[in-house]
Amino acid sequence: MWPDLIKKSKEGGLDAIETYVFWNAHEPVRRQYDFTGNLDLIKFIKTVQDAGLYVVLRIGPYVCAEWNYGGLPVWLHNLPGCKIRTANDVFMNEMKNFTTMIVDMAKKEKLFASQGGPIIMAQIENEYGDVEWWYGDAGKAYRDWCANFAESLDVGVPWIMCQQNDAPDPMINTCNGFYCDQFTPRPNYPKMWTENWTGWFKSWGGSDPFRTAEDLAFAVAKFFQFGGTFQNYYMYHGGTNFGRTAAGYITTSYDYNAPLDEYGTLNQPKWGHLKQLHETLKSMEYTLTHGNITTADLGNYVSTTVYATEESSSCFLGNSNYKLDANITFRGTQYTVPAWSVSILPDCKIEVYNTAKVNTQTTVKVKRPNKAEDEPESLQWTWRPENIDETKILGKGEVVVNHLMEQKEAANDDSDYLWYMTSLDLKKDDPSWSKNITLRINGTGCILHAYVNGEHIGSDNAARNFERNVTLNYGRNIISLLSVTTGFSNYGGGYDLQPAGILGPIVLIGQNGDETVIKDLSAHKWSYKVGLHGLTNKLFSSEKATKWSSENLPVNTMMTWYKTTFKAPLGTDPVVVDLQGLGKGDAWVNGHSIGRYWPSYLAKTDGCSDACDYRGKYESKKCTSKCGEPTQRWYHVPRSFMRDDDENTLILFEEFGGNPSLVNFQTITVGSVCANSYEKNTLELACQGRPISAIKFASFGNPQGTCGSFKKGTCDGANALSIIEKECIGKEKCSINISKDKFDTTNCGDNVKRLAVEAVC
Repeated sequence: MWPDLIKKSKEGGLDAIETYVFWNAHEPVRRQYDFTGNLDLIKFIKTVQDAGLYVVLRIGPYVCAEWNYGGLPVWLHNLPGCKIRTANDVFMNEMKNFTTMIVDMAKKEKLFASQGGPIIMAQIENEYGDVEWWYGDAGKAYRDWCANFAESLDVGVPWIMCQQNDAPDPMINTCNGFYCDQFTPRPNYPKMWTENWTGWFKSWGGSDPFRTAEDLAFAVAKFFQFGGTFQNYYMYHGGTNFGRTAAGYITTSYDYNAPLDEYGTLNQPKWGHLKQLHETLKSMEYTLTHGNITTADLGNYVSTTVYATEESSSCFLGNSNYKLDANITFRGTQYTVPAWSVSILPDCKIEVYNTAKVNTQTTVKVKRPNKAEDEPESLQWTWRPENIDETKILGKGEVVVNHLMEQKEAANDDSDYLWYMTSLDLKKDDPSWSKNITLRINGTGCILHAYVNGEHIGSDNAARNFERNVTLNYGRNIISLLSVTTGFSNYGGGYDLQPAGILGPIVLIGQNGDETVIKDLSAHKWSYKVGLHGLTNKLFSSEKATKWSSENLPVNTMMTWYKTTFKAPLGTDPVVVDLQGLGKGDAWVNGHSIGRYWPSYLAKTDGCSDACDYRGKYESKKCTSKCGEPTQRWYHVPRSFMRDDDENTLILFEEFGGNPSLVNFQTITVGSVCANSYEKNTLELACQGRPISAIKFASFGNPQGTCGSFKKGTCDGANALSIIEKECIGKEKCSINISKDKFDTTNCGDNVKRLAVEAVC
């Protein structure tokens, strides 16, 4: 997908691509490196270079990014004497080794701008200023070490340290956030924005985030109005957390409501509205980079800014009032600037762009069935159980210690799954013995499945205080606890110390007459086993010769493997698999992990709204949608994972229990496109490779409503529909100049008119 994503980024007006370098992906085992396939960093940078774009290399190597353990390899946690992100020789030596290797690889290929390459900036650490206080003086010493170490690498391009107000010279402190127009750099340093959050990430149990195109463009325009020099979108394309890459309780989808969606297609109108903003700003490039700046505060959150050189001037009219439009007389001309918007006048006379006036199309995407499949429509499934007898019944593990181990310590990062097992011999005179015995487990918030003597006694999605009544036998009893992570913590001061797994205490509570008797099992001999039998034996590999049964397909049964074959959907549209009906688990297509799935985890039922007002400051809970629905139902299957023949294999490991009969493959395509654009603009309609088949609505005047529910207003040009039909039907894309000369005269008077269109693809 790299060339296509980079091409669309360039077409959207980007000049550079920022990328992290994921230490845990490239060095999963200490001194064992992987730069193959999608991990080929050098190939990626060269692909960006071939497209004519620059690169900002954010080495970190801590990255946050809602990525497992913040991108650091978990083996650091278990390295003797290692304390991460602080003045610790063990950690700094490891960080130095990896970072130096990355820099040397780039230098060898002459990829830094100082060598004629595309890398114009590099980053050391990441948002450390937000957590430096937690580490005290050792944090300050580490900050200084990072700066000195980076400079010693002699890359010949500037180094940045984002969110680092006390960044040592010559490190450049940069801003991250939804808005950075008020960010003040140090004297004689540029005003730079490394992360403009285009939306937000999603957690299991969370609703869908949404940031409007109007607000995002407003943030960008304000930043450049007030002296910004460099701005990067986080994310411009978010993609998918394949495999086990997501941090704790972060969904597999990392769509982020970015301008390019999870599947790499245009998220309209956001992509197009920003493209037009970029074009406008670039038309003023010389003035913005060479002009003297004069800003006037007009009161009521309204301001004007003039960039002036001897040859020309460019102007911004800003209105940060989130309720009231502003009528401004500027240089003898009257302008109306809508609330929470910026108007840009490249020549200080004519408004070419306003952030609140979206003149690009809105694309409505739909999911369509897999037309490559013949009858019967449902997939044919085989199955086999996960073999947990050795653990749940026999309590057999690989390591035995007399205490409860933290999950990173016991499992490293080899699996989400870790068994805790112990045996308990009860004699008839044991004081804790009674008919009513309770097992109480204090966990750390991971998923827990508990078994006693082979019987499942309960599960918890986020076990902290798990308590169940249990039936024990005289003599030997086996307690088997399966702890399941959904990734480790990735952010915060000392985040690496946030525990996972079961730390206890684990106690049995019994009644001896009127006396409550507590037996603490925490210091018992505990046996540990990492992973599951099917994972260890790679049942997910389509090449694995394993017996699967087609008889008596179980449903709603925990710890079950399912397997089916399918035909790759026709065409080139993105492919998703609908996992509705399943509980939680992992999925593979032809041996490629498409990530963790959890459609049974519903989003909270409150906090969503059908209406979304772009005005006013955005935060992650504003304008959310899909409350009460599965957090994630559809999962991305890249076409590169599939073969063209009929023998594509989907394998599921169902942990909670579910019904695979509803699983199906679909393609995502454009169903319709809409626009509500202002006159004196050119409207482009495109169905992204498919022809426009019909015009459902068209009106020039003051149309009302939104995409899918347009209606004519009080004034309307009679010929709008016929003009759009003539110019657009049968074409993959069409352009319409919106003017009163083209459309019939309306009775709207001198009011600004708009063209609303809904086209079917």
